[in-house]
Amino acid sequence: MNIGLPHFLTVSAALFALGLFAVMARRNTVAILMGVELMLNAANVNFVAFSRYVQHGIDGQIVAAFVIVLAAAEAAVALAIVLALYRNYGSVHADTAQSLKR
Repeated sequence: MNIGLPHFLTVSAALFALGLFAVMARRNTVAILMGVELMLNAANVNFVAFSRYVQHGIDGQIVAAFVIVLAAAEAAVALAIVLALYRNYGSVHADTAQSLKR
Protein backbone atom coordinates (compact mmCIF):
# COMPACT_ATOMS: atom_id res chain seq x y z
CA MET A 1 0.00 0.00 0.00
CA ASN A 2 1.32 3.38 -0.99
CA ILE A 3 0.94 6.19 1.54
CA GLY A 4 0.11 9.41 -0.24
CA LEU A 5 -1.06 12.94 0.38
CA PRO A 6 -4.70 12.02 1.20
CA HIS A 7 -3.52 9.84 4.09
CA PHE A 8 -1.52 12.67 5.63
CA LEU A 9 -4.41 15.09 5.15
CA THR A 10 -6.77 12.65 6.88
CA VAL A 11 -4.43 12.35 9.88
CA SER A 12 -4.04 16.11 9.97
CA ALA A 13 -7.81 16.67 9.86
CA ALA A 14 -8.30 14.20 12.70
CA LEU A 15 -5.61 15.93 14.81
CA PHE A 16 -7.14 19.32 14.12
CA ALA A 17 -10.64 18.09 15.00
CA LEU A 18 -9.40 16.63 18.29
CA GLY A 19 -7.60 19.88 19.10
CA LEU A 20 -10.67 21.95 18.27
CA PHE A 21 -12.82 19.70 20.44
CA ALA A 22 -10.36 20.11 23.33
CA VAL A 23 -10.42 23.89 22.98
CA MET A 24 -14.20 24.14 22.73
CA ALA A 25 -15.23 21.55 25.32
CA ARG A 26 -12.73 21.95 28.15
CA ARG A 27 -12.75 24.38 31.05
CA ASN A 28 -9.28 23.50 32.27
CA THR A 29 -6.71 25.95 30.92
CA VAL A 30 -4.01 23.31 30.55
CA ALA A 31 -6.33 21.11 28.45
CA ILE A 32 -7.18 24.11 26.26
CA LEU A 33 -3.46 24.75 25.69
CA MET A 34 -2.96 21.10 24.77
CA GLY A 35 -5.75 21.46 22.21
CA VAL A 36 -4.03 24.48 20.69
CA GLU A 37 -0.81 22.47 20.46
CA LEU A 38 -2.68 19.67 18.66
CA MET A 39 -4.03 22.16 16.13
CA LEU A 40 -0.53 23.55 15.53
CA ASN A 41 0.81 20.03 15.01
CA ALA A 42 -1.97 19.36 12.50
CA ALA A 43 -0.85 22.42 10.57
CA ASN A 44 2.73 21.14 10.68
CA VAL A 45 1.66 17.81 9.20
CA ASN A 46 -0.03 19.71 6.37
CA PHE A 47 3.03 21.89 5.72
CA VAL A 48 5.38 18.92 5.53
CA ALA A 49 3.00 16.78 3.46
CA PHE A 50 2.35 19.51 0.89
CA SER A 51 6.05 20.29 0.76
CA ARG A 52 6.84 16.64 0.06
CA TYR A 53 4.05 15.75 -2.38
CA VAL A 54 3.27 19.00 -4.18
CA GLN A 55 6.25 21.33 -4.14
CA HIS A 56 9.17 18.87 -3.74
CA GLY A 57 11.17 21.39 -1.73
CA ILE A 58 12.05 22.15 1.86
CA ASP A 59 9.86 25.21 2.31
CA GLY A 60 7.25 23.25 4.27
CA GLN A 61 9.87 21.85 6.63
CA ILE A 62 11.23 25.34 7.28
CA VAL A 63 7.76 26.69 8.06
CA ALA A 64 7.07 23.65 10.29
CA ALA A 65 10.29 24.31 12.23
CA PHE A 66 9.23 27.95 12.67
CA VAL A 67 5.81 26.82 13.95
CA ILE A 68 7.50 24.46 16.44
CA VAL A 69 9.62 27.35 17.78
CA LEU A 70 6.53 29.55 17.97
CA ALA A 71 4.60 26.81 19.81
CA ALA A 72 7.42 26.42 22.34
CA ALA A 73 7.39 30.15 23.05
CA GLU A 74 3.59 30.11 23.32
CA ALA A 75 3.73 27.19 25.74
CA ALA A 76 6.26 28.97 27.96
CA VAL A 77 4.20 32.16 28.15
CA ALA A 78 0.95 30.25 28.63
CA LEU A 79 2.46 28.14 31.40
CA ALA A 80 3.54 31.31 33.20
CA ILE A 81 0.00 32.68 32.90
CA VAL A 82 -1.51 29.41 34.16
CA LEU A 83 0.86 29.37 37.14
CA ALA A 84 -0.03 32.97 37.99
CA LEU A 85 -3.72 32.13 37.66
CA TYR A 86 -3.35 29.17 40.01
CA ARG A 87 -1.26 31.13 42.51
CA ASN A 88 -3.75 34.02 42.69
CA TYR A 89 -7.06 32.14 42.49
CA GLY A 90 -6.30 28.50 43.37
CA SER A 91 -7.85 27.21 40.15
CA VAL A 92 -6.84 26.74 36.54
CA HIS A 93 -10.34 26.91 35.06
CA ALA A 94 -10.75 29.22 32.10
CA ASP A 95 -13.76 30.88 33.77
CA THR A 96 -11.45 32.23 36.47
CA ALA A 97 -9.50 34.14 33.84
CA GLN A 98 -12.47 36.48 33.39
CA SER A 99 -11.74 37.93 36.82
CA LEU A 100 -8.23 38.98 35.75
CA LYS A 101 -9.67 42.23 34.37
CA ARG A 102 -8.87 44.68 37.12
